Amino acid sequence: MGKLYKLIATLILTALFIAVLIALKDSRPSEITPQGFNGQRAYQHVLDQLDLTPRTPGSQAHTAVIDYIQRNLAENGWEVEMQKVIYANQEVKNIIARRGSGEPLIILGAHYDSRMQADNDPDPAKQKLPVPGANDGASGVAVLLELGRALPAEITGQVWLVFFDLEDQGRLPGYDWILGSRAFASRLEKQPDAVVIVDMIGDADLDVFYEKNSTPSLREEIWAAAGRLSYEEYIIPQEKYSILDDHTPFLELGIPAVDIIDFDYPYYHTTEDTADKVSAESLKIVGDTLLEWLLPTITVGK
Repeated sequence: MGKLYKLIATLILTALFIAVLIALKDSRPSEITPQGFNGQRAYQHVLDQLDLTPRTPGSQAHTAVIDYIQRNLAENGWEVEMQKVIYANQEVKNIIARRGSGEPLIILGAHYDSRMQADNDPDPAKQKLPVPGANDGASGVAVLLELGRALPAEITGQVWLVFFDLEDQGRLPGYDWILGSRAFASRLEKQPDAVVIVDMIGDADLDVFYEKNSTPSLREEIWAAAGRLSYEEYIIPQEKYSILDDHTPFLELGIPAVDIIDFDYPYYHTTEDTADKVSAESLKIVGDTLLEWLLPTITVGK
């Protein structure tokens, strides 16, 4: 009988020991925390998009990336809508994700299409090939998707994440630049308080200057947020370029808008715009900056 009691006691102690080990394992911080912007997660979104092949209009990859974006947004609790319209004789498919209600309304946008022709490629034989679009397209989408995970579920006001179609096909037959954002802006029923576009922000050698057309007060707020995070080396409060981009239709409507873009990118519209040119650190710098700027405005009980 005594041996039986010892056996039972041993089994109980073993079970308790295993339970303690499991509890300790579960209590350890995971590699990816549920709060904060994670650059590696964002970089994985870049890789996932490139695995689909170039997301050029009308391609299977274009359809696949729409599904990818919608699925990720839905998994993180966003209300997702597809805006399908004919604009400038082209079918436009914008993806709109919403969270919250009331005011302020802040829109964060990026384009998801990649360019059909690499007409800046130094090799003439490659200039008719599609652009892979790692930085020019996938990086902005990646930042928005990771923000979709990092932003709180309960917010003051509204945040919309908008993924624009047909931004990057200008100078090609039948197309013009920024068709998706023009279609979206032309159908706005409520004027947003601010629109922030992220485009080409994954460059491993990140240099984001003030874009000259952007609303000065808004760009100063965002660049000041970067300064508070000691990112002045990468997000630089000096003007350099004047760019036609997805912020333009909103500026034309008198809506405060900013283009966050690194236009010092030597692989722009070439076949070398590939994942190895993109950095998880650069994605995190931009994501951290947007959270630093945005959270004080939308956090419940601020």
